[in-house]
Amino acid sequence: MTIHQNLIAGEWTGASGAENINPSDTNEVVGLYASASVQDVADAIAAAKAAFPAWSRSGILERHTILKKAGDEILARKDELGALLAREEGKTLPEAIGETIRAAQIFEFFAGEALRLAGEVVPSVRPNIGVEITREPLGVIGIITPWNFPIAIPAWKIAPALCYGNTVVFKPADLVPGCSWAIVDILHRAGLPKGVLNLVMGKGSVVGQAMLDSPVLSGITFTGSVGTGKRVALSSVEHGRKYQLEMGGKNPMVVLDDADLTVAVEAAANSAFFSTGQRCTASSRLIVTEGIHDKFVAALTEKLKGLNVDNAIKAGTHIGPVVDAKQLKTDTDYIEIGKQEGAKLAFGGELIRRETPGFYLQPTLFTEATNQMRISREEIFGPVASVIRVKDYEEALSAANDTPFGLSSGIATTSLKHATHFKRNAEAGMVMVNLPTAGVDFHVPFGGRKGSSFGPREQGKYAAEFFTTVKTAYTLA
Repeated sequence: MTIHQNLIAGEWTGASGAENINPSDTNEVVGLYASASVQDVADAIAAAKAAFPAWSRSGILERHTILKKAGDEILARKDELGALLAREEGKTLPEAIGETIRAAQIFEFFAGEALRLAGEVVPSVRPNIGVEITREPLGVIGIITPWNFPIAIPAWKIAPALCYGNTVVFKPADLVPGCSWAIVDILHRAGLPKGVLNLVMGKGSVVGQAMLDSPVLSGITFTGSVGTGKRVALSSVEHGRKYQLEMGGKNPMVVLDDADLTVAVEAAANSAFFSTGQRCTASSRLIVTEGIHDKFVAALTEKLKGLNVDNAIKAGTHIGPVVDAKQLKTDTDYIEIGKQEGAKLAFGGELIRRETPGFYLQPTLFTEATNQMRISREEIFGPVASVIRVKDYEEALSAANDTPFGLSSGIATTSLKHATHFKRNAEAGMVMVNLPTAGVDFHVPFGGRKGSSFGPREQGKYAAEFFTTVKTAYTLA
């Protein structure tokens, strides 16, 4: 089997590889992907540093053309890349193709942003002096991405980094290198100069740590666990570099008595269980007022009975497998914790056998949970959700905000008063009304508060806040 190599200084390199296993069929090896060494990382960083002066001063049309060409190819290959994504991560094929289309849209957006780079010219408070305010590229950017969105998250970090004139050293999650390799290959063939984009695949303990230890990186943008995020922050403070963190979530979905039951159930099922619950924006706390509680639980349970868990590629699959054995054990451990804490297992929680060997788990719903239980406090990152009964809107809002996280928050209601109040008072970076807590647009800011995020927002024009630095220049007329 051909080894997909790392890209360092414009050259494909690497002789030994790790297997990329299909979680829907553990007998299938999706591909072999090279594992970078500490020296490989050092070489990649050196290449990015050497390429920075020329790329940071490159013309906006050159950047636009390369990003647009990459986006066009991703879109043209959406079925192929979507199938690769489904095979390596376990998302259902429709979800995987949708994520691939989103990656293409992100590249198209930032291709446009390259042509919209602008600054300000303002008058000075002193006579005969002009003031110019401009944004300049930050430098060499380290990009570390997670396994749950293996094409969209790399896209929304790489595209703005290149758009604003930075060079990149990119480490994808070692569980899902396939889509990341494909993006880098596409950009390489689209005409990126040598060293502008470098790919170093492999274990976080080796590749990621080497990036954290480097004093050369001007910034690191990271999406992943809270624990690793703290290490990124500490190392960045030590080296005096800019850092951006997107970490965990324990997102609430509030359902009020006046909610449209169908809308509430659809939003909750999507939020908690689609993409196998493996989304940082997934809602694993369903906070339901007592007047609608029993109807909601009954309707959601019926909805879950109709969801088919199977091979991600298979037609008619609603929920694919958990990504790997380690995550599956985490999910089942939390299911046992929920039982021990006194929550009622209302549905699911069982391992499932299918035609192909894989990490299949029934969507799991607990009722009679409290907001103090571990299953309500800690991110599980699987198809496991808890229903928390509350008496009214005020108690629901209090419970929703009672979390160390603050990424996304949702409410199902037909009350304009409550919707408006919730949008203003939910302690989250993103708020959804009568919509799933997961699912966001690519042209507007993404990010959270409290333990979920740190640093400037991602996506849209707000991405410039991280990937550029501001310069103020004064000129005597």
